[in-house]
Amino acid sequence: MLTDVEIAQGAKMLPIEEVAGKLGIGRESLELYGDYKAKLKDGLYEKLKDKPDGKLVLVTAINPTPAGEGKTTTTVGLGQAMEKIGKKAVIALREPSLGPVMGVKGGAAGGGYAQVVPMEDINLHFTGDMHAITTANNLLSAAIDNHIHQGNSLQIDARRIVWKRCLDMNDRALRQIVVGLGGRNNGFPREDGFNITVASEVMAILCLATDITDLKERLGRIVVAYTYNDKPVLASDLEVHGAMTLLLKDAIKPNLVQTLENTPCLMHGGPFANIAHGCNSIKATQIALKLADYVITEAGFGADLGAEKFFDIKCRYGKLKPDAVVIVATVRALKYNGGVKKDELSKENVDALGRGIVNLQKHVENIQKFGVPALVAINHFATDTEAEISLVKEKCREWGVEVAFSEVFLKGGEGGTELAQKLCDVIDKKPSGFMPLYELDLSIKEKIETINREIYGGHQVIFTDKAQKDIATIEGLGYGKLPVCMAKTQYSLSDNPSLLGRPQGFTLTVKEVRLSAGAGFVVALTGDIMTMPGLPKVPAANRIDIDENGTITGLF
Repeated sequence: MLTDVEIAQGAKMLPIEEVAGKLGIGRESLELYGDYKAKLKDGLYEKLKDKPDGKLVLVTAINPTPAGEGKTTTTVGLGQAMEKIGKKAVIALREPSLGPVMGVKGGAAGGGYAQVVPMEDINLHFTGDMHAITTANNLLSAAIDNHIHQGNSLQIDARRIVWKRCLDMNDRALRQIVVGLGGRNNGFPREDGFNITVASEVMAILCLATDITDLKERLGRIVVAYTYNDKPVLASDLEVHGAMTLLLKDAIKPNLVQTLENTPCLMHGGPFANIAHGCNSIKATQIALKLADYVITEAGFGADLGAEKFFDIKCRYGKLKPDAVVIVATVRALKYNGGVKKDELSKENVDALGRGIVNLQKHVENIQKFGVPALVAINHFATDTEAEISLVKEKCREWGVEVAFSEVFLKGGEGGTELAQKLCDVIDKKPSGFMPLYELDLSIKEKIETINREIYGGHQVIFTDKAQKDIATIEGLGYGKLPVCMAKTQYSLSDNPSLLGRPQGFTLTVKEVRLSAGAGFVVALTGDIMTMPGLPKVPAANRIDIDENGTITGLF
């Protein structure tokens, strides 16, 4: 079979004006970035705001495993399949980060015959959104150090600066650094560090802002440091939030691209799914709902992280009501959850599948707690045996949930028609009764305990002394009514990545709680959450190349 990049390079793309025309978008509403990419101008939503919304479908997954689940591939293939059965659909995705593209994870534009194109552009610099976010973040960092250097009238305590610089690349050497060395002309020496751009609060803000005014207000509310008297210092106190907004004036506009089968796709924003909420922008999703009958979007990692935050954070701020959820799994990944080693996953093992399928069961139960109908999508592999397939179908019948087997990786939209049709049937038969998991009036501790109990299946939560002090400070500043963004391992329902399947009765430890006042949530950190990844021993970058004809190889 051809590689992903070879398949993408053979795509017959339509000019982006034609893709926009399928949605009723005229040339006057587009800002072109070459032949196959465009941004949607700010006035488009105003033109569409009185149109009824289409149906909103979230694609999520079981906890990630080394076997791979294919969530983005399923999302893209499902969008293509909806058009195959005569439905008007738009896909709404996150943008890839260069760090994982050059590191170990690879790109984020789908795979096989279910990809978003132009794949090379999307996985590299795209329309410059990541660079704009990086620059806005680092303008704020420069303003902090400059303010202290120029006299520090705000009385910023240099030991309590909580804002970090950022870079859209995996670089472990930048996690903890010292800045300001070289004498008085270079400022004051202090400890600092870098996050990867997708972990910046600026990214989260961009994805939760509804318009440029909201964006500026949220940027102004960022807490960057504390004074010697323990008062928060905001970006607005440094008077740079207007300039930050200017740097993001184009980045806030959603990007329009297409799939291999010319299905429209809005690809915009890309916050981490552990330190942030892991969803594409509210702005792109709201516009998509006005443009099509079905909007297929996704959330990062497994449903315990991405879906929960989609419901409790994004849907609150965007006033969104999801109509259905597709939970992606593979027989291989479920066997891995049942204790099978990666190199043994191709062999039939019904017993291990029976042990591991409880992970899928828990995610199904979790989605139902939000009042949204669920559908299981099994990303089908040739090594799946009849006995294994029968067991998955039997379990889904027991749980009262529909299941469809998808082959979009190999067959594109045609391989997802069963999934698409069953999705439409579920939406028609089971109206959504969506509701968030918790009320915002609960204390921060109560929200965390609710998520641990209801979504993870844990017994109790231990808050370290630091976490308790953090919570007291945040609530004392008046931020206690914000939603909670849990930062934990994606590999387990618990905070221990080695606990696969469906662990129960465990204790969750919250080590630290951070305030993201601009984004509008509180981050509860469990375990060691990496906000600046490192490169592996043999990074993907070693395989990526371009020849004298401009042909790119090695991207995946």
